[in-house]
Amino acid sequence: MQIVFLGTGTSTGVPHICCNCEVCTSSDERDKRLRSSLLIRDKGKTILIDCGPDFRQQMLTHQICSLDSILLTHEHYDHVGGLDDVRAFQTMDIFAEDRVAETLLKTMHYSFAANKYPGVPDFKMHIIQEYEPFGVGQTRCVPIRLMHAHLPVLGFRIGNMAYLTDLKKLPNEALPLLQDLDILILGTLRFKPHFSHLMVDEALEIVHLLKPKQTFFTHIGHDMGKHADVEKQLPSHVALAHDGLTIEIY
Repeated sequence: MQIVFLGTGTSTGVPHICCNCEVCTSSDERDKRLRSSLLIRDKGKTILIDCGPDFRQQMLTHQICSLDSILLTHEHYDHVGGLDDVRAFQTMDIFAEDRVAETLLKTMHYSFAANKYPGVPDFKMHIIQEYEPFGVGQTRCVPIRLMHAHLPVLGFRIGNMAYLTDLKKLPNEALPLLQDLDILILGTLRFKPHFSHLMVDEALEIVHLLKPKQTFFTHIGHDMGKHADVEKQLPSHVALAHDGLTIEIY
């Protein structure tokens, strides 16, 4: 399985508009972060987790011309704002829980109309439930319940990799499904506390609890600090992801 970090930034991306901090003005390419999204290639299928407003740029940058399915963690715009650009592909399988699907039926009603006008995105919606596995071809995906402040969202375990972004709390029911991970990808906003996202200390507590072989932080804000400086403060088995980072999992 191959995973590609298409974006590793929080909802505003990095650089932040109108910000002249040392991160936003950094010349290190690792400090330039599009909105968070992950591409997975496994068993002949190409799977996208979340489709934010930088989707078009991400597809062009990585020359991605084949996409089979999109898994959605939740309905916030930085995770679904690129779905209109999916029209570049053929009919797309979308996997989302009920509440998210209902939101899309309202905001993108033209894509679900009985008589669509030519050229609009064509979605095939699949409703998924927390902890109930589903397949994309031969790839087994398990939706994991997370809490994003008071909003229930989903993470996903795929093989020995888990992608958990936009969380503040990991329910106890999720713990048995997150054991024996080779790769844990964890949304970690910054060092300072935040009401709906993990701070670094909270994320490290989860790492200690789950004990994956390697952890990557994603969904990173400009106030996390410069990539090169932050990595020096993390344990050897924990790293900041960056846009374009590609990992092979065997």
